[in-house]
Amino acid sequence: MLRLPPFRYVAPRTLEEAVAILAEGGPDAAAMSGGTDLLPHMKRRQRTPALVVGLRHLRELRGIHRTPEGGITVGAACTLHHVSHDPEVLLQYPALADAAAQVASPTLRRMGSIGGNLCIETRCTYFDLPEHTRIASGRCLKDGGNICLAAPSSPRCWAIASSDTAPLLIALGAQVRLVGPDGERVILLQNLYRHDGLRPLALRPAEILTEILLPPADGLRAVYRKVRRRGSIDFPLVGVAAALRSNGGSLIEDARIVVGAVASAPLVAVEAGRQLVGRPLDADAIAAAASAAAYPARPLDNADLAGAWRKHMVRVTVERALRGLAL
Repeated sequence: MLRLPPFRYVAPRTLEEAVAILAEGGPDAAAMSGGTDLLPHMKRRQRTPALVVGLRHLRELRGIHRTPEGGITVGAACTLHHVSHDPEVLLQYPALADAAAQVASPTLRRMGSIGGNLCIETRCTYFDLPEHTRIASGRCLKDGGNICLAAPSSPRCWAIASSDTAPLLIALGAQVRLVGPDGERVILLQNLYRHDGLRPLALRPAEILTEILLPPADGLRAVYRKVRRRGSIDFPLVGVAAALRSNGGSLIEDARIVVGAVASAPLVAVEAGRQLVGRPLDADAIAAAASAAAYPARPLDNADLAGAWRKHMVRVTVERALRGLAL
């Protein structure tokens, strides 16, 4: 049985206090909401913080609210179950509710938060193993070694970004509010991610993701499709989010396609979106967009099932997602 290492747990009363504690703790401190990602990593000794700062009870990180402009804000500590069942989310952004409902299992969705899913640790079959196995096989870059076992000739880590909600929220144009010792800032969610499996998030020291800000839907239709081995629990082998807006007729005026679980950050398929703009969503446009989305995807053999198969499934899944929007 894997057991947690010794650590001290603190539950601050305010967001300001949480930021101060994280800043004081430095690299030895870790923020935790539901714990469904951090605690398993601690059990496998992939992370061993001396201090864990609890966030899930903070009022500033909870609740889903409609904005005066017609969008919504989602507190980062809202559970995935809450997001998938919230009436406002279901009304304006049903694809977000669907993406949240595809994460893990019902039990884990009642614990895991949407902020935690956006900040989930990158994954790799060479890294996601108990400590004794990693020692025996040789430690990788992400584990304190000096080589990426998935791509030995590469100078960087190629662990995979496997969030289900991030691709969909990026396609919807979401922003996130970050609060740290230097105050708060609001950035596009897309800019939170870096193509580096070792340091995948552009968070500053002691900075906390507090809120997701969604613009008004304004006729935007979206969908999230997930490929996984089983119908529940599993991380995505490929995740595809698509969001389209028509010009009032049959032509598409805005299109965004984002692919997850094929790189160290969600892959924004810019050319795939361009292939759709100004065209009706017919078979030719769908085929062109799917081909354009698959071209930049470079999945490696560091996940369940081969990288070549996963690359093929990018094309297939984009086609399926767009056909769903065409109905």
